[in-house]
Amino acid sequence: MKYNKVTFLLAFLSCISLFSQEILTKREALEITLKNNFGIKIANNNTEIAKNNSSILNTGFLPSATINSGADYRRNNQTIVFTDPQTGNDAERTGNGVVTKNYNATIGLNYTIFDGLGRKYNYKQLKENYNLTELQARETIENTYVQLFTVYFQIARLSENLNNLKEALDISKRRLQRAKYQFDYGQSNKLEYLNAKVDVNNDSISYIAAKQQVNNAKRGLNIILGLDKETNYVVETEVTYNSLLNLKELEEKTLLKNATLKQNESNIAISEFNIKVSQANYFPTLNFNASYAFNRTENENLVNPFGARLITSDGLNTGLNLTWNIFDGGTRRTRVANAKIALDNQKIALEQQKATIKNTLKNTWENYKNQLFILQAQEQNVLTAENNFIRSQERFKLGQITSVEFRQAQINLINNKTALNNAKFDAKLIELQLLQLSGDILNVKF
Repeated sequence: MKYNKVTFLLAFLSCISLFSQEILTKREALEITLKNNFGIKIANNNTEIAKNNSSILNTGFLPSATINSGADYRRNNQTIVFTDPQTGNDAERTGNGVVTKNYNATIGLNYTIFDGLGRKYNYKQLKENYNLTELQARETIENTYVQLFTVYFQIARLSENLNNLKEALDISKRRLQRAKYQFDYGQSNKLEYLNAKVDVNNDSISYIAAKQQVNNAKRGLNIILGLDKETNYVVETEVTYNSLLNLKELEEKTLLKNATLKQNESNIAISEFNIKVSQANYFPTLNFNASYAFNRTENENLVNPFGARLITSDGLNTGLNLTWNIFDGGTRRTRVANAKIALDNQKIALEQQKATIKNTLKNTWENYKNQLFILQAQEQNVLTAENNFIRSQERFKLGQITSVEFRQAQINLINNKTALNNAKFDAKLIELQLLQLSGDILNVKF
């Protein structure tokens, strides 16, 4: 009964695999990731913000212009007492509903002529900040490349392992069928049949678990791809290696193009500009201002017979303003001194980062060469294991070896094929790490 259940389950899984699946190539996966990945989208938006901040519109180089206008209406009652200069007698006049209307408009222009070159270095600092943000976005994309192909090749690895397990399961099923026939016709004892049945069950469990691992890995890949729904696809399992890589060239490229080192260099430039911006406060600031004003006042129901019914005025005002903070208690001096220390720290950090990355590059290079050797050795091991399994299979059919010995040959073949898959994809991932360290990963053609 249990044997029938396992057979039904395997038949069901086989039917699933018959459905057509699209091949998601490495190039397609990369294009989808660059378009949809959440981290890359955020990095691109941050770059756009830095670009806007580095515009001349954000530096104070341009003048500022303002317009002010207003209107005022007043209605009140007035009482005026006049004194006759000849008689000295007082005369009183009272008016109700005295109306005063006032209209005014002003346009002003302000411009900083000189600020100790602070604007100039601030503008350069903003430009360098933009460059730094671009480098940060590039590092995000590089990390996403590595993350993408780590999961992509994991799916490829698991898929090939799944095929190997399926092949092993088919062999175990044929062995079980053979053992059942032999037991039914009295050619072997029940122990052989039970052992074969256990092996089929174990291989079925391994196959189902591997299938689940593939599905889980695909869901992880969908997150990197920025896809919000599950899709039925298979990945490419072919891997090629860059035979032109050499350590000396990688070291040269790393010092010139590594994203982390380039960011540290950009931080040094920003710190240098920060010093100059702070030093600009030692100099005076010269500002120019100009304004044109218009004013109109209308009076109605005047009590004073000599009061003006209409008053208008307009005019241009200009001026220069010089400000020089001669002494601020030492704040500027402290700020400049701290900026110089920060610059020194940036330079030290750069040298430290260079040493660390050089060491990482050499270690990764040695790992890469070792992994290529392991790959070649595993290829030979698989050939040997296949030959051993074929001979064991023939001898098992002839009854020259036991089922335990045959099973061991089968397990050895599976293990060696799995080790070969691991070596194949591990070598490729290490190669991508080398290309990332040398700043060349974005130039890889898939």
